[in-house]
Formats: sequence, structure tokens, C-alpha cells
Amino acid sequence: MATNAQLWAMIAGERVGLADIFDGLSASQWQTPSLCEGWTVRDVAAHLVTPLSQSLPRLVLTLASYRFDFDRYSFTEARKNTMTGARLAAVLRAKKDHRFAPPGFGPIAPLTDVVVHGQDVCIPLGIEREVAPDRALPILDFLVSAKATRGFVQRGRLDGVTWVCPDLEWSFGEGAVVEGPARSVILMMLGRHELAGLTGDGLELLHGR
Repeated sequence: MATNAQLWAMIAGERVGLADIFDGLSASQWQTPSLCEGWTVRDVAAHLVTPLSQSLPRLVLTLASYRFDFDRYSFTEARKNTMTGARLAAVLRAKKDHRFAPPGFGPIAPLTDVVVHGQDVCIPLGIEREVAPDRALPILDFLVSAKATRGFVQRGRLDGVTWVCPDLEWSFGEGAVVEGPARSVILMMLGRHELAGLTGDGLELLHGR
């Protein structure tokens, strides 16, 4: 099991990698719809950067104004962010070691956030970005935990499904099977659809949820 120090190091690496990608985007690419419904690539980048560009006391006060509803905070504040694409990339890189996590979680939450949102922007842009096994395993273990239903996984979404990732020799649950690469399984758990490499009779069940 990865230590907190190792998870924070992974987060820093993911932030720098995404900053490098953001540096090369054109104006039209910034406006591309992401896999995160209703969000453009720019919206996703702003979401990743916004908590990093505020002091911790200011961030807590802002969250309190949203009654600590992190989903509502994320959506609203991302839309209010007026940084240019170049500035978003620069802040993400400069703040790579920022240790913000939603209250009550720890580093697994920002790791999941940056890895998943990296896929949300790269897949529609046609940019190949792998999810390394040392990232994927702790994220999978987190997503099947009860804690993940607090803002990450829709309650009940994983029920009645056996999730299988042959590439990691990882599985969880009972019922209809959804099998495929860890990256696609993670995204399906979080409500994304039409993902490459997934098979199994559980897919029809999930599309109906």
C-alpha cells in the first residue's frame, strides 16, 4: 500500500505532466468538451488549479460559503476562474506540491481527481495518457470504499457488478461482469461511458443507471 508521501509525489508528477499538455493546447482545444459532462477542457483545468491558487484559510472560508458542498464549489469556482490557458498551466506546475485535500479524505482524493480529470481532457483531445499501475491500484481501492460515495462515486453505482482489471490482477464485487483495462474501469465507475476495451454483461446494467 502506498504511503501518503508516495501519493503526494504521484500527485506532483500528474500535475506537471498535465501542465506540459496544457502548454501545447490551441484555443479550439481549450474549448473541446471533456468527458466530464458540461465541462470544457478549460473548465477542467480551472477546476484542478482553483484550490491550488488560494491560501488554505481562504479556501476553507470559500468552502464554508458552499456549506462544504465540494461538488458545487468545484463547478462554480471553475467557471469563475478567468486565468488564461498559459496561466493555468503555469500555476498547476508551480503548485505541484500543494497539499490540498477535501476535508476528511487525504491524498487519495486529489490523486483520483487529477488522474481522472487528466483522462477527461486527454481522451477527447486524442492525446494518449496512460494511468500507471501504482496510481491505478490505490484509486481502484478507494473508489470501492464507502468513503468514495462522498463526492466521487454515485451511491449504488457499483452494486451488483463484478469489476475486473486483468492488467492489474484486481477484482471487486459480485454480479454481472465489467472487465477491461484499469483506466477504463475507473472511468466507468465514475459515470463516464463509451470507453475503449470494456466488455461484460454488466455494461448494459450500468448504462441504465
